[in-house]
Amino acid sequence: MTTRPDRGGEQPPRPPAVETSVPPIPEQPGAQRTADLPEVTRPATADVPPTVGEPAVDDGPAPRPDRAQYGVCAFLALVGGLVILDATTRIGHAVNSADPIGPRPVPILLGVLLLIVAAIYAVDVACGGAGEPEAGEDVDLTTPIDWRTVLLLIGAFLVNAVLIDRLGWVISGTLLFWGSAFALGNRHYVRNLLIAVALSLITFYTFAIGLGVNLPAGVLQGIL
Repeated sequence: MTTRPDRGGEQPPRPPAVETSVPPIPEQPGAQRTADLPEVTRPATADVPPTVGEPAVDDGPAPRPDRAQYGVCAFLALVGGLVILDATTRIGHAVNSADPIGPRPVPILLGVLLLIVAAIYAVDVACGGAGEPEAGEDVDLTTPIDWRTVLLLIGAFLVNAVLIDRLGWVISGTLLFWGSAFALGNRHYVRNLLIAVALSLITFYTFAIGLGVNLPAGVLQGIL
């Protein structure tokens, strides 16, 4: 049993400390080169200039509203007012069993919509709204006018106007469609002729059956 110093005993002898030897760390090949390198000096905090923010880009004065657009707004409002006035004064109350609503509501609705569009357009113009300028749709304005194409198209329409009563719409319309395709540079003559005949017949019967408008039959009267 061990004795305690406070009770008049002596402390037991401690075992001698064991000396441990630490093996030396071998030097690395790059240690000598690292010591020769100069130390990188960093600037003190006080030497670093404060970062200055980029100045705000001034876009210039705000665009002024295009006052010419107010003329368009006034025109729309005027048309809407005239449509409503015409619908309420000139158009009568023609109401029957087939049309219980009558002819007034539609023009009145259109007039009101025109007034609403004019008001919204005026507010947009007042807030600086403006339409983008026309880009020209990749049209080279320096290119001269192709007068040959223009004259051929005019000739096709004139031929149709002269021959529609004599030859009828089917024949004159065929010449109109075929001549327009030729003027625009299409050289598939037979295919264009077949398409032109089909379009002429379709429009002839569409006007006659669908709209009740009889186009001139001409020399084909009794056949069509």
